[in-house]
Parts: sequence; C-alpha cells; structure tokens
Amino acid sequence: MDLQKVIAQKDWAAKYMIKEITYICKNLGKRNPGSEGELKGCEHMARVLRKDCGCEKVNIESFSEHPGAFYGWRYVTLSLALAAIVLYFFKPVVSIVLFALGLLVALLEFGFYIKAVDWMFPKKTGHSVYAVKKCKGEVKRRIIFNGHPDAAWEWPVNYKFGGAIFETHALICAAGVIYYLVLSIIHLSRNGFTAPAPSSVLGILGFCGMIFVPFLIGLYFMNNSFRVVDGANDNLTGCYMGIAILKALRDQGIDLENTEIGVLLTGSEEAGLRGAKAFCKNHPGIFDDVPTFIYAYDTIHDPKHLLVNYRDLNGTVKSDKDAADLFMEAANELKLPCRKGMVPPMGGATDAAAFAQGGMRAAGITGLNHKLENYYHTRRDTYDNMNSEGIANCFAISVKALEMFDNGAKQ
Repeated sequence: MDLQKVIAQKDWAAKYMIKEITYICKNLGKRNPGSEGELKGCEHMARVLRKDCGCEKVNIESFSEHPGAFYGWRYVTLSLALAAIVLYFFKPVVSIVLFALGLLVALLEFGFYIKAVDWMFPKKTGHSVYAVKKCKGEVKRRIIFNGHPDAAWEWPVNYKFGGAIFETHALICAAGVIYYLVLSIIHLSRNGFTAPAPSSVLGILGFCGMIFVPFLIGLYFMNNSFRVVDGANDNLTGCYMGIAILKALRDQGIDLENTEIGVLLTGSEEAGLRGAKAFCKNHPGIFDDVPTFIYAYDTIHDPKHLLVNYRDLNGTVKSDKDAADLFMEAANELKLPCRKGMVPPMGGATDAAAFAQGGMRAAGITGLNHKLENYYHTRRDTYDNMNSEGIANCFAISVKALEMFDNGAKQ
C-alpha cells in the first residue's frame, strides 16, 4: 500500500492533534494516575476512536494500582537513610543494614519498576483503552500505536531551577548514602561492632558527611502531589499519534488489506508503567497470532530530539530491534531527523519497556532531550507549549513505518 497521501498530511495531523489535546487540557480535568480525569481522558479518546477513526472494537479496561508508591518509595528510602546516618555514630552495623534496605527499595521501585512497597500506599483504579481497526482481508500482521493518557505530578526543583539542578540534587543524595555506607563498612572491618570515637578519623568523617542531610531531606519534596501538570506533551502527543493516523486513513478512504491497526492507551505510566504492565498481565499471548509491532510514543516535542530508544527502563531493557530499525529506516526514507538512542540510567522508562518485559515486540519513540527540559513534569507542559513540527515529523515517519510494515518489511 502506498500511503504518500497520508504522509503529506503531516501538517494537518499536527493541527488536529494540538486542537484535540487543547480540548482535553481545558475541559477534562487533571489526569494523575488512577484519577477521574484519567478516566475522562480515556472515555473521550475512546469516543474519538469509535466515531472518527472507524475502530470496530473499542474497550476501556480498568486495573488496580497503588499510584503513590512509584514516588512514595522515597519516603521509605530516605527515612531509612536518615536513621542510618544517626545510627552510624552508635551502631554502624545497623546503619549498614538500613542503608542496604533503603537502596534495595530504591533499586526495585525506580531502578526496575518492581512493586516493592506498593502495599503501603492507597489502592486506586486506573484505566486504559484498546481500539482496533480491522483490515479488509485475513490478518497477517498487526501494528499498535501506544501512548499513556495520564499526566505527572510536578517536579518543583525542575520547575524552579531546571534539569541540571534537579539531577545534581538526586546525585548528591545518592553520593551521601554511598559515602556513609562506605564509612560504615570500613569501620566495621577495622573496629568491629564498636561505635566510632568522635575524635577518630572515621568519627570526624562521619560529622563532615552531615552536609548531605539537607539534600536528603529536600528529596522528600521531589514531586508535588498536590499539583498535576497538564501533560499536553507528556503524553497526549503520544496518545494522539495513533488516533491521528487512523483518522487520516479513514478520511482518505484507505483500508489496509492484511494489516490490523490498534491504538493502545495505557494509563498510569507516570506511576511506574502500571497500565502497560496490567495489560500484559491481563492479555497474555494476545499478539502471538501474527507479527505485531508496538510503538510506544512518549513526549513528542522537539524535532531535533526525535529518538528511537533501543534500550529502555533506565537502560536495562532491550527494545525489539526490528521494530526500532523499521522506524529509523522510515525516517531515513523521508529524510526527516531521527536518531538512535536509549532511555539512560535515571531517565525512567516508556511503556515499551513493560511490553518488552511481557514478551511483546516494542520500541519506545521519544521527542525530548533526555537532559531534562524545563517543561518536563512541570506546569509548563501545556497545550500552548507544543511543537507542531516535531509532532508532524513523527506522524509522517510513523505512517511511513506503517506503509513499510504493510508491504512486508521486518517481519
């Protein structure tokens, strides 16, 4: 199938997406994970998929979650770390245990997005949407366009001081924990279970390390749970990428012969990929019948930073190489800017990571600088701070990837 006419509509597509995103931000309330606003956003986009995109199947699914845990692990880790600092001067061996437990919780919850302390936080209900546009003939392949309808809680330090200060603050806290952990281990190896003398080298170094305490306390306020950002870029752009493709195909009267198209909007990504993880758990093997690629879009903004992430989830999860390569080849065919990259350590994740962990073939597509921009997770992520060129380019590349996939590429 030749989809050049659809590709040529990239500027229309950007205007359409911005118009729809503006409506949601203005009218449907805040969309934090597990909220009424998240559900309203899902319901609106489900209606659009059914009425304007010709999807024969549109399901809104619910799942249980504990959204406060993804950032709430800080309270556990930081409390253990601060207690461990005090105990360093009295019981260094206990200090080691507390530091180790705190680091383990941080590694599980943020490093690997594993539900380590979710049970400690209130349960809520999140929502996702799965819509399907059937092909005319036998289904021989399937492509899924994914985004997440929820929005993040604000990061005050990034809003006030920028990403460099935000990341430096986190690194200083990590350095402080490691500093005291090393001191505790050295003292234990040299002096056993006794407390370090205040006048000893290790005692003096312990007092010097108190400089880390204000930074650790400050990390309690890493996010503001009382302010939810609009999430126009992160991630209504990702949601509407697939919606705009389906609408453009319908407006052009195009039905693919053997390629089924799906739009999957997985809620509560900002709570640790909870919607995507729930979808994988609730639908094991759903895409095993035919070759299926999932493109998970997240924060499509700056055309200079359009990126295919070959690794995800803090760099720990591999994306599907064929899916990632296909998107890159589509960009090269259109001579539009797109680079190979990865979600780096401390960079978080896209929903593609959850799909990959669930045995699906997925790649994350991002359009932001992984060095934090001042709109990322702040109140500046608004409908009037979007980049039409970045959205249009990503739309065009996505349609080209669909065309190439429909014609048998990378299967």
